[in-house]
Amino acid sequence: MRKATPWSTVFDYLVTATGETLYMVAVSTLIATLLGIPVGVWLQLTAPGGLRPRPLLHKLLGFVVDLGRAMPFLVLLVLLTSLTRLVIGQSIGPTAAIVPLSVGAIPFVGRLVQNVLSEVHVSVVEAAVTTGATTTRIVRSVLLRESLPALINAIGVTAIALLGYSAMAGVLGGGGLGDLAVRLGYQRFDDRVLWSTVAVLAVIATLIQFAFNRAARAVDRRRHASV
Repeated sequence: MRKATPWSTVFDYLVTATGETLYMVAVSTLIATLLGIPVGVWLQLTAPGGLRPRPLLHKLLGFVVDLGRAMPFLVLLVLLTSLTRLVIGQSIGPTAAIVPLSVGAIPFVGRLVQNVLSEVHVSVVEAAVTTGATTTRIVRSVLLRESLPALINAIGVTAIALLGYSAMAGVLGGGGLGDLAVRLGYQRFDDRVLWSTVAVLAVIATLIQFAFNRAARAVDRRRHASV
């Protein structure tokens, strides 16, 4: 019978793997947010009834976004191996995993942002239009500002999704908690490592959700207080 890994060793494994996972999730969430929000804004602006309706552009952009969302992450991870090696210089490790994580999350964020922006009441947008505000100003001062709490929650949803994706990336050499769970937990039949990793992932997901919920409520309270 295989001897269980000592808890002190399990703790050392978890500290290293957790650091790698948080690094992957944080950087890829930031990149996906910075690039996904403009995608969502363009989807909303070019939609029928939007500020700048462009049916053909909207359909094309929507097709690309939906294609990206429908792509299984493991397939995307394999497809982007060459791009990852070109950008990062290697195709394995936490830094390399950031490329497919970010690319996979951008269309996800884009569609979430569009859905959030579409919930802004049309009367608020029309009031801004009647004042002669430019499209850029309406986007910044009306659409994004009015929907900021919901946008924060959407980013939180993205971060939790990326946490799951990062675990899958670990199966193919991405490192982090997924790699620890599969390589040392599952393949070596070490339940202590496996279930400890699952517990840490659950705790991280809970903390992410809690943090973004608190941030969204805080922003919402300040927004109402300033009205």
